[in-house]
Amino acid sequence: MSHPKLPPVRACIFDVDGLLINSEDIYTEIYNNILHTYGRPDLPWSIKALQQSRGRKGTLRMLEWAQLPISLEEWTAQVNAQQEQFQKCVMLPGAPEILYDLSRNSSPQVDVALASSAGQRLFEVKTASLPAIKRAISPDRRVFGNDPAMEGKLGKPAPDIFLLALRRINEAREAHEQPVVAEECLVFEDSIAGVEAGRRAGMRVVWVPHHDLLEVCRGKEEMVLMGAVTGEIEAVDSSQGYKGPEVEQQYDQGRDSQRWKSEDGRAELLRSLEGFPYERYGIRLACLDH
Repeated sequence: MSHPKLPPVRACIFDVDGLLINSEDIYTEIYNNILHTYGRPDLPWSIKALQQSRGRKGTLRMLEWAQLPISLEEWTAQVNAQQEQFQKCVMLPGAPEILYDLSRNSSPQVDVALASSAGQRLFEVKTASLPAIKRAISPDRRVFGNDPAMEGKLGKPAPDIFLLALRRINEAREAHEQPVVAEECLVFEDSIAGVEAGRRAGMRVVWVPHHDLLEVCRGKEEMVLMGAVTGEIEAVDSSQGYKGPEVEQQYDQGRDSQRWKSEDGRAELLRSLEGFPYERYGIRLACLDH
């Protein structure tokens, strides 16, 4: 299928949790610790897929599944009591390299911003020992869920947070520079809600899901890439996840095949940020060696 020619990418907007750092696994660990105290099983990804990056609504959905005898406020307090665990966050494969390449090694310079549903204070805890993120993305280009400018706006899967990040990018540009438009932005996301938000913002999207989320979405990748989930996705039964060795091998080798792109060519699924194909998006690096 042929797609309309898209302009080179001039700006990249990154989520944080589960994309740049391994904090999604730490969230899962914290959630499971709490669930176990009430005799509940581990949180399955079929439920987490509908909770991830969805704020209050997603957490209420999770609590409904768990049937816990506590309120949302009590749950939040118990999660906050374990926040010191986020001090052990590490960067995910390929994250330091892509941040360096885009922020310091791209020519023409690609603008880089951050758009995270999480709060700024917790971001500081998670990244205290990870300077690569802060070196690459200046404070004026970081947007958090509790940003004052997000007041009255909607979180993911609404496009508001990415549109605000784009506004921050353009506000930081020199007066003589042409503003970046949404079609020239590339969003990097790990969550279903984030992919939908990026698409609704009119931006292109690279989806880099957790391997367990990818299993839940097996057979529904196109729906996610098209942003057609509208806040929901039917959970795939875990017994249907494995399709046999021949299909499984094709699936694992499909990273660079057409099946990993959305129908309209505006979204792509990658297993990790390692070896990112800059040329595919019209991004040039000044030199190949760091």
